[in-house]
Amino acid sequence: METSLHHELKLLYADSPEDVEVRLGSFRIDAMAGKELIEIQHGGLSTIRDKVQRLLKAHRVRVVKPIVFRKTLVKRKSRRGKVIERRLSPKRGRLIDLFDDLVHFTRVFPHPRLTLEVILVEVEEWRFPGHGRRRRWRQRDFQIEDQKLVRIESQHVFRRAKDLAKIVPANVPMPFDTRDLAQSLEIKRWEAQKLAYCLRHTGAADQVGKRGNALLYAWPPAKGKAA
Repeated sequence: METSLHHELKLLYADSPEDVEVRLGSFRIDAMAGKELIEIQHGGLSTIRDKVQRLLKAHRVRVVKPIVFRKTLVKRKSRRGKVIERRLSPKRGRLIDLFDDLVHFTRVFPHPRLTLEVILVEVEEWRFPGHGRRRRWRQRDFQIEDQKLVRIESQHVFRRAKDLAKIVPANVPMPFDTRDLAQSLEIKRWEAQKLAYCLRHTGAADQVGKRGNALLYAWPPAKGKAA
């Protein structure tokens, strides 16, 4: 079932309510703005990779990827019952989370007709108890009723490989390895490895050698910082 969040985002990006859920050949498009096709993808980018590749042959496409940076959990006593609790979730999304998905989308991005837009959103997630016999709230002992948009915190647009390079702090050493990325961005090493993979496979960075067992990367010299 479609969430309120997905519906609200479609209306936000479409030119009008009539430009939502548009049939285009064998595809159903989330929204249209002028001649641009808009796909709003809450799940993994890999699930729409083939669809986007086919659409890009003849159309401009904008893929909107929401990342939940702040979530309020709203718990009901029962399905459609009264609200018994509201609290902030300790989980916070970050822009760097994009690369968890982008590693599976580098065959598509970048493309001259493709825009990848990441939005950090604040949402309310409405829940009610699951159907089990447990009477108290426990992990996963609930069902999600809906997700609702509270606000858009920020928007980040990527059209070319060099746009990805802007995520890396300017003070990262040259050449750099994934340890340097992890330290400069204050992230885990495995997260930095995904970022490095995306930088390399999109052409935003070149592999230029090794330091021990670590691969070294640098911005392509012909075009300065990024490709």
